[in-house]
Amino acid sequence: MTFTMGPSLLFCPADRPERYAKAAERADAVIIDLEDAVAPADKAGARRSMVETPLDPERTVVRINPDSTDDFQLDLNALADTAYGTIMLAKAEAPEQLRKLARFKVIALCETAAGVVNASAIAAEPNVVALMWGAEDLVASLGGTSSRNDDGSYRGVAVQARSSVLLAAGAKGKAALDAVYINIGDLDGLAAEANDAVASGFTATACIHPGQVAVIRDAYLPTDEQRAYAGDVLEAAKSEGGVFQFRGRMIDGPILKHAEQTLRRGRTDNRSGNSST
Repeated sequence: MTFTMGPSLLFCPADRPERYAKAAERADAVIIDLEDAVAPADKAGARRSMVETPLDPERTVVRINPDSTDDFQLDLNALADTAYGTIMLAKAEAPEQLRKLARFKVIALCETAAGVVNASAIAAEPNVVALMWGAEDLVASLGGTSSRNDDGSYRGVAVQARSSVLLAAGAKGKAALDAVYINIGDLDGLAAEANDAVASGFTATACIHPGQVAVIRDAYLPTDEQRAYAGDVLEAAKSEGGVFQFRGRMIDGPILKHAEQTLRRGRTDNRSGNSST
C-alpha cells in the first residue's frame, strides 16, 4: 500500500458538512475530522454528516477517535456506510490497534509519548500507509503546556518526536506527514516549516485553514531553478564516473538521489490541485 495524497491535507470538522466541498476544492486531500474538531455532544451528528455528504474517496481521509474511546467503534460503524478506505487513527500507540483496522489504509497519528516511542513498530504494520505526528497532544501527554518556544520554534522534545516519526516511517518505506502549523496568520512561519519538511523528507503537510494550502504547495513544488539544476546535474552524471565536480560542488550518489527526488516532486504542478506524491 502506498500513500498517494498530498502535499496539502486540510482538516475539516465532520460536523460542518457545508465546508466539505470547499475544502476539497482548495486542498489536495481533505481530512474529515471526527475527533478533536468535534465536541462530544456533536459526534453522533458528525458521523451522520460524514455519511450523508460524500466526497471523492481517493482524496479523502477520515480521522477517527482513539480505540480507547466508545466513539472508536461508532466511527467504524458509520464508515461501513461510506466508500472511504483511508482513515487516520488518532493517538495511535501500538501495533495491535492497527490490526483492528485491517480493511483500511491507515495514517497512524503518533501524538503521545507511547505513540512516538512505538512509531517504528506501528509503521511496520502492512495496512499503515503513513505516519503523522502531533505536537500539542504529545506535549499534553507528557504533562507539558506548550510545544513551542516564545520565538515560535519547537521545543527540543517536539523536535525529537518529529524526527523520530520521520525516521520510523522512512525505515519502513512509509510516507511521513508533518504536523499542522496552528498560528494561522503566520504564513512566513508556515513557509519556513514547510520548506524544512520538504528538505527533511516529509511527503506532505497537514493544515487547518484553507489559507495555508497555497503556502504548503509552494514549498513542496520545486522552483524552476531547482528543477533546472536537478536536470543539469543528472545529465552531467551520464558522462561522469563515480564522484565528480559540478558547478563547484562535489556530486556523488546521494546528491544524485536528491536531484531525482526534486524532479519527481516537480512532475505535477500541485497548484492545479493534483497530487505529486
